Amino acid sequence: MTKQENEERLQRLKEKVSALPKLPGSYQFYDKERNIIYVGKAKNLKNRVSSYFLKEVDRYKTKILVSKIYDITYTVVGTEEDALLLENSLIKQFTPKYNILLKDGKTYPSICVTNEPLPRIISTRHIDKRAGMYFGPYSHIPTMNALLDVIKKIYRPRGCNTKMSLDGILDKRYKRCFKYDMHLCDAPCEMRQSIEKYRENIKDAIEILKGNTRDIEKKLKKIMLLHAENLEYEKAEEIKEKLILIQGYCSKSEVVSHTIDNIDVFAIEKDDNIAYLNYIHVKKGSVNIAFTFEYRNAENETEEDILEIGIIEMRERFGSKAKEVIIPFNIGLVLKDVTFTIPQKGDKRRLLELSKMNVQQYKFDRLKRAEKLNPEQRTTRLLKEIKEKLKLPKLPIHIECFDNSNLSGTNAVGVCIVYKKLKPSKNDYRKYNIKTVEGPDDYASMKEVVYRRYSRMIDEEESLPDLIITDGGKGQMKVVREIVEKQLHLDIPIIGLAKDNRHRTNEILVGNPPVIVGIDSKSDIFKIFTQIQVEVDRFAKTVHRDKRSKKALHSELDDIKGIGPKTKELLIKEFKTIKNIKNADFETLSKIIGENKSKILLEHFKSNQ
Repeated sequence: MTKQENEERLQRLKEKVSALPKLPGSYQFYDKERNIIYVGKAKNLKNRVSSYFLKEVDRYKTKILVSKIYDITYTVVGTEEDALLLENSLIKQFTPKYNILLKDGKTYPSICVTNEPLPRIISTRHIDKRAGMYFGPYSHIPTMNALLDVIKKIYRPRGCNTKMSLDGILDKRYKRCFKYDMHLCDAPCEMRQSIEKYRENIKDAIEILKGNTRDIEKKLKKIMLLHAENLEYEKAEEIKEKLILIQGYCSKSEVVSHTIDNIDVFAIEKDDNIAYLNYIHVKKGSVNIAFTFEYRNAENETEEDILEIGIIEMRERFGSKAKEVIIPFNIGLVLKDVTFTIPQKGDKRRLLELSKMNVQQYKFDRLKRAEKLNPEQRTTRLLKEIKEKLKLPKLPIHIECFDNSNLSGTNAVGVCIVYKKLKPSKNDYRKYNIKTVEGPDDYASMKEVVYRRYSRMIDEEESLPDLIITDGGKGQMKVVREIVEKQLHLDIPIIGLAKDNRHRTNEILVGNPPVIVGIDSKSDIFKIFTQIQVEVDRFAKTVHRDKRSKKALHSELDDIKGIGPKTKELLIKEFKTIKNIKNADFETLSKIIGENKSKILLEHFKSNQ
């Protein structure tokens, strides 16, 4: 690879990384041949993957890994724990080369079920296939310990290191230890628990280690019901406690659900002439395939048609034989021995939501990358979203927002700020001194400002806004509507921005009567409205502050004809106060401002007395 090719590769990867979401998930690195070479997990995908491409990375093995990366994919999940489990699942499936090479010589621990007359279940970093059956390795130690803890509580495998022979057990050569008294072991060494029962427990524990908790649950439920029928309630309660332990472990440790096995899941998002389809395959409660792809030139095709094609293609590509397929809506596709499900609640519904979240995130990432190349595309998208969310008749290219400011009714001002294509157009900002209102009356002030603004625009035949925003709730909307619709007979949509007790944008109100529009506070649309509200508030306070400052600087000298700003400045500099100027004699004044201006000044003070 030439230096230029390498730089182009890194630039392409960095652009991809910049679009990653700040969400938990698993990421996958691919080599030139499209093989997965590394699988990782992250609490924040963008931050974690970005760290591989920092200049200060000095680990030699990481540099080698980065030099082999040609593509990056990711799967979003709900929590960091789910990201860990998805990572483990993908590592087991694909055995990526660099997941082994980057361990720095350390081996992850495994769980071993020993080959002994009374098998033990232990964690170990040393692998010797002759010693027993191994499960793992586990890259997340707490997960392994939680699994061991559940098995110990349910089945109480012996925890001692005593080497035992079958003859020794039968001849009663061994004595129980303190763990029996602590209810941590049932003392099979003394035959207090039969060898057959102990081995049966170990066999069930192996099924849990394999992930087959569903079969164990069925077995325990059957035993529990049998005890209950025989009125053996204490034994039934003991089995119930074991069931609760297994279910509690599964609810914490499964990416999806331990009750779901061999299922396909599909979700779709359509945008103009492109459709995005997400495919997830679940096996034994874990996601082991998560893939999103796109169909171009899908403008004239329905979502149903594209979904049907996608299901057939993905199942064939990944060799899926799943008997159940979860989909977001009804389709006409019929496959032999396959059931199509649209779940309304429970684990399968959460699985569909996970697929939807991934396809939406993929679509969003694509749009972000396209918008970086063409910023106008982002503006158009956001304008369309605002039009759709607020149910506007046309794109809100020209937006105006009003606010008032006063101090106990004094120095009252009103302002209008203008946004064009979602950017402030400061040349079109307007400020108004309130003329017809006395005292602190925000509603009356708003009426005056809005009337003056739009009556003038009508007279001068200026283009009217596509959307009016009031910096306030229902009351402000009502008074603006009275002027715009009833008095000026204009048909312009009006919305209100209400604030919470911390003076932050809290609600967006639309319609008559006003209702709250549900917009995610983290979305770009909500951020734009928040920005508009902050800007109109800033401008109103600036205008009000300037007016107060001008009034504070006004003095009696400003009202004297023939005394200009420079003369005023000389007098204030010399005498400091108006009182000192009044007490000065003609001679003193003449030395500073001349005889003529001194006469004017003294005559003014004399006439005012």
